[in-house]
Amino acid sequence: MDAVISFLLILTLAPVAPLETSFRAVVERVLGEARIFSGEEVRLRCSVPDTHRSRWDLQWFKGSEKLIQSGEHLVLWKARVNDSGKYYCQGVRDTLVGNIDTLKSLPVEINVDGGWAILQVPPHSGLVGQTLTFTCRVRGNPPIHEVILYRDKVEVMKQRGLDPHFHLNHLTLEDQGMYSCRASWDTDRRTRSVLSVDASVQVLEVLTQPILEIVEHDQQLIKLICHLQYNAHAPAPPINYYFYKNNQRLGTATSENSDLVRQSPGRYSCRAKVPQLDISRWSEPKSFGQVAGRESTPPFLQPRNPRPFAPPVSSPDPLPLTDEPAATQASLYQSTPAPGSLPSPAQSVDQTVQPSRIQPVTSSHIDMAEASGDMSEESDDMSPATVTHS
Repeated sequence: MDAVISFLLILTLAPVAPLETSFRAVVERVLGEARIFSGEEVRLRCSVPDTHRSRWDLQWFKGSEKLIQSGEHLVLWKARVNDSGKYYCQGVRDTLVGNIDTLKSLPVEINVDGGWAILQVPPHSGLVGQTLTFTCRVRGNPPIHEVILYRDKVEVMKQRGLDPHFHLNHLTLEDQGMYSCRASWDTDRRTRSVLSVDASVQVLEVLTQPILEIVEHDQQLIKLICHLQYNAHAPAPPINYYFYKNNQRLGTATSENSDLVRQSPGRYSCRAKVPQLDISRWSEPKSFGQVAGRESTPPFLQPRNPRPFAPPVSSPDPLPLTDEPAATQASLYQSTPAPGSLPSPAQSVDQTVQPSRIQPVTSSHIDMAEASGDMSEESDDMSPATVTHS
């Protein structure tokens, strides 16, 4: 009996590792922007998408550091520059078998700027053909009369008046880069001009060019896999896949990026299409097996002259040897659209080159003393930031 009691006591004292569920906590900003001025406020909210509606205790992290604050909300009140960082949250629940933790949330990054100007950019990447909107904010909201947008230190747009918003229409891949803005206003008979720090902007294609992979499934079948990257804002429109052999479509459209077909030598390709966006991309053709080639023509042999002492008899030169006509050769590598206007495999939609918006840099500001990325110590020594929760 004593041995049984000792064994139970050992089990009770043994440390229990926390369990982890498949749920992932979610953090979202409910007040403020991702980039704010020092002295402003940001409020974050944490939730656990638990379909069973269990009760979770919510913990907050900044980077790898666990914060003393807990609860559904985290508030950065009168934020300071050193409050910048990536914030996470995690759910914890006490059960009979010990603590159960959720997966940590994806981070929400907050940047606290101690300067005079901030360029606010969208939190998501831009997509080719769409529009991005930028806002040049100035501390204290003075009556600005001119704002300039730069990409990689080169002027892109300039506008006069009180409107601090820029709209980049018909985005191309050339529009990605590091952006900043300059704002100017008049005060006390002087023109003040301030420059923001750089903000990164990424532009992606909605559909990248597909890459076809051919995998032998068994002795009878092969698997065609159409690899690509599909970038779209939620909710993303559906995408359809088509597979071809020697420019002839195999079956009907499918929402899956793969298909099983009978093994047969030929040149295979795939096409991805988003009907709602009217965007379509083709892969390069890829050969499988021994594709029937052209028979080589034997070389033309001149017969040996049977009369070496006779004068040579002039005869027309033999015609030069050629392969099949160029049109036939090209057809092996190019896709011939069926009646109904399928594009060529090498084609892609929305490839029109947009005119450049870059202009020479011009500047004629009177006073650049205020054009600093940081304010004086006074602005950063505002009343200490207080982190609260509710």
